[in-house]
Amino acid sequence: MFEPVIKIENLVKEFKNIKALAGVSLAVMRGEIFAYLGPNGSGKTTTIRILSGLSRATAGQAWLNGFSVEEEALDAKRQCGLVPQALNLDQELTVFDNLEIHRRLFSLGRDKRQRIDELLDYIGLLDRRKSLVRELSGGMKRRLMMARALLHEPAILFLDEPTVGLDPGIRRQIWALIKQVQEDGVTVFLTTHYIEEAEFLADRVAFLNHGQIVALDKPQVLINSLGEWALDQIHAGRVESFYFATREAAAAKAAELTYPYTIRRVNLEDAFLKMTGKKLKS
Repeated sequence: MFEPVIKIENLVKEFKNIKALAGVSLAVMRGEIFAYLGPNGSGKTTTIRILSGLSRATAGQAWLNGFSVEEEALDAKRQCGLVPQALNLDQELTVFDNLEIHRRLFSLGRDKRQRIDELLDYIGLLDRRKSLVRELSGGMKRRLMMARALLHEPAILFLDEPTVGLDPGIRRQIWALIKQVQEDGVTVFLTTHYIEEAEFLADRVAFLNHGQIVALDKPQVLINSLGEWALDQIHAGRVESFYFATREAAAAKAAELTYPYTIRRVNLEDAFLKMTGKKLKS
């Protein structure tokens, strides 16, 4: 946990007159689950595309497991597996054949065919190895994409919105799989629009806004920076939140209010809103 496996220094990405990344620097430790959060357009996917070799930075440097993303591109790519937002599996091929094609693309020996069945067992799809991908549920397809990304045994797994569109029960199955991947020694770098996903999974979280990191720490540290209890006042169709160290202090404030309110525990979304001024799904 003390050795950086992802290192980024002053990463900049410009598209015409738009600066998608404006000098991002960070280090992700080996074995971490690192959550990278921001509203739409903040630069999350751009960062992953640069780190995984799908796009080039305008300026700055990045290393994966010690290999320069720009100068040692092929070696750097071999350090990572990528699960993108879009489902990019061949729907008319079997589960096994989708992984077999990936094995060949990475020039993995035929001895690695056994790893395909090991991975299918790992993700709970061994009994579906001969099924067409189009016959799978959304959650099964996500798990299959994760297996494909892990086939060449990368040190880093990039997950870009890994549970988007899945119902809560299936999302939690994916969460369990992500934790299992971490326990097996893989560093996980994920983006998500589900704030509770980051709060549950991540060892550390970065908040990205307008292409810059505005906060980076353990989820509980970010939460504690506001307080332990929140009071939400509902007035004129808007919610105004106040934060307190104790429930008693929140109750004392509530006694002064004339509009409806609720008292609850502070969560990571409160910290995100306070530090970025935006909702995650904006």
